[in-house]
Amino acid sequence: MYNIIYTILLFNILIIVFKMFEKYKVDNLQGLIFNYITAGTCAYFFLEQDFSLEYILNSDWLYHAIIIGTLFIIVFNFYAFGTQKVGIAITTVANKMSLIIPVCAAILLYEDTFTLLKGIAFFLALSGIYLSSTKGGKLSFDKKYLWLIILVFVGQGVSDSIFNDFAQKFPEEGGYLFFMVLFFMASLSGIIIHGVKSIKTRNPLQLKSVFWGVIFGIPNFFSLLFFLRALGDENLNSSIVFPLVSIGVVVSSSLIGMFLFREKLSKTNWIGIILSVCAIYIFSY
Repeated sequence: MYNIIYTILLFNILIIVFKMFEKYKVDNLQGLIFNYITAGTCAYFFLEQDFSLEYILNSDWLYHAIIIGTLFIIVFNFYAFGTQKVGIAITTVANKMSLIIPVCAAILLYEDTFTLLKGIAFFLALSGIYLSSTKGGKLSFDKKYLWLIILVFVGQGVSDSIFNDFAQKFPEEGGYLFFMVLFFMASLSGIIIHGVKSIKTRNPLQLKSVFWGVIFGIPNFFSLLFFLRALGDENLNSSIVFPLVSIGVVVSSSLIGMFLFREKLSKTNWIGIILSVCAIYIFSY
């Protein structure tokens, strides 16, 4: 359970740092590229084993690292585009509701037990996430961007499912080396996307993007490290870990927004927070 708490706390640090991206007008893509370079470097310094390129290329988890790393940068770009076209609330709901995919995958593929009590908690978790992330509990957007919402939902869900698949199949293998390959793959994908965008619109490198990318990368590395440990915990089913982390992040980030950034919470938001707390209690029962 401590790994889940650490994961939630670190995710909230990421949210605060991401607010600084907005405040200081940091180029999101550039910041993310250096974030992943930093996270990959952190993984390298924590390595406890010698490795070679041949060893990495022949590793069973290489495809996991490549796919997840690529999805990281792609999903975030969809998320950023979604916040511009359909709003933060709707895009966030799609992102958080994607926990349905890894939870279902965990139940079907890894024989996670699904009890009536867990079903009630799961329903409360989804309701809590929805109400906590919306204004007045209503969503309205231009239907021509429905494809964008679906891509955020599916992309995040697939990424989390593959991440969980690695945690279940290789509990003793990969480790920091896996993270190093994953993060450098994400940064490489980001560099390619940035290069393609620069062909159409000139986008010079910003020093502030480098600085905030480095600041973002350190907690990002540790958040995924503790998340992986939570998924590999023998005392917790992965179908429980995903909802606990999601509702924990939603509740704590809502409170941080209220106290730190003076964001107002509606009655619907408070109902969502209460439902989320109830779900957390049932999941940890």
